[in-house]
Amino acid sequence: MSNTINGPDGQPRCSWCGAAPDFFNYHDREWGFPVDDDQRLFEKLCLESFQSGLSWRTILAKRENFRAAFCHFNFEQVAAFGEADVTRLLNDAGIVRHRGKIEAVINNAQRACEMVEQEGSIAAFIWRFEPDAQQRAAPQTVSTSDASVALSKELKKRGWKFVGPTTAFAFMQAMGLINDHVEGCVIRSQVEQAREAFRRPEC
Repeated sequence: MSNTINGPDGQPRCSWCGAAPDFFNYHDREWGFPVDDDQRLFEKLCLESFQSGLSWRTILAKRENFRAAFCHFNFEQVAAFGEADVTRLLNDAGIVRHRGKIEAVINNAQRACEMVEQEGSIAAFIWRFEPDAQQRAAPQTVSTSDASVALSKELKKRGWKFVGPTTAFAFMQAMGLINDHVEGCVIRSQVEQAREAFRRPEC
């Protein structure tokens, strides 16, 4: 089975784009490009935790609803959510109504505030876990790694929830800590260039 599928422009993309038309735009413009913005990093960790047991297509389709429901993932605001907010979110048909995951986002927002206080930024903490080139498996051949296990372990140690090794690995793929576009994908070289130009946050 081929690792690529032709996109609307006839150029090859990672084959998972074929699962839904809206995947092409996400794949071409976001997935794998390095991110150092704390709010975007927090958002992605939250959305990956909501995806647990579901498809990314479901979460991507609801992403704008999630953003509206969670103050665009401004973690300082979400950290102040209380039981009334939990009730509101459980009644919001536009998101995934799972009490445990909703409460985890609020908890993780509080932990994110602590992290910024302790580390200077979420980005400075996250990018410590970027694996060396020799530690990276061939693209899209694994669902966890030593680096994702380490990231998950440290987040849990700091009190974060719904951040297992698989969730951490999907987060690392999406946020550009690794370039997991397959060989032959037209976007792979663009991501590699972006990673080469990217200035890693200072700890």
